[in-house]
Amino acid sequence: MLNKWVKGSIAAAVMAVALPGLANAEGDAAAGATKVAVCSACHGMDGKSPASIYPNLAGQWAAYLESSLKAYRAGERNGGMSAMMTPQATNLSDEDIADIAAYYSAQ
Repeated sequence: MLNKWVKGSIAAAVMAVALPGLANAEGDAAAGATKVAVCSACHGMDGKSPASIYPNLAGQWAAYLESSLKAYRAGERNGGMSAMMTPQATNLSDEDIADIAAYYSAQ
């Protein structure tokens, strides 16, 4: 068994690696509202999809939305709606993605 010091050191190391990434996940929801016109066709302006085949984005964790969009942009997500999402995400900057994620997570 690991002693408390080792467990605490491991936890501290994980936090040191994870927290900077989470800090970068914060976008501007107001700016995101101006960037979701294309998204809203499938996901709804308020993040509540008008069709059951598209996921609702309202209230999702911003970090999840951001990582998903970045994975689509990088071509790392396959299957499902990737044929539709990859081209949509290709031209988004990191700031655009963070702003869109912040907007939909705030809904």
